[in-house]
Amino acid sequence: MTERTFSIIKPDATRRNLTGAINAVIEAAGLRIVAQRRVKLTDAQAKTFYEVHAERPFYGELVGQMTAEPVVVQVLEGDNAMAKYREVMGATNPKDAAEGTIRKLFALSIGENSVHGSDSLENAAIEIAQFFKAEDIVG
Repeated sequence: MTERTFSIIKPDATRRNLTGAINAVIEAAGLRIVAQRRVKLTDAQAKTFYEVHAERPFYGELVGQMTAEPVVVQVLEGDNAMAKYREVMGATNPKDAAEGTIRKLFALSIGENSVHGSDSLENAAIEIAQFFKAEDIVG
């Protein structure tokens, strides 16, 4: 079933010029990038995006990391896109990530793990709407 999911290439990866390399892994996995934009998140955008973690001890650090440098926000499309992208990203801790996954290849640490992907189709729709209008998605 064709689905859409949301992806962020995080500041640790954009700072190291890895956008193209990460996109190559995404596309090799059979996912299409149907919308993409490089943005510098404001403090308010990052706080809204990570609101679910507001009570967690790492929240402030996470917001700080995500606003430090530009990110690349994307909409990915494909068969079972959400589950497929989560598999392609790899485990949050790059030490636990499978060979060939984005985080095994590019992440620096648990905190600087290069990419974000939606954890459900419901959250994907919410996250996509935070950054893209329907007419921006041209798959």
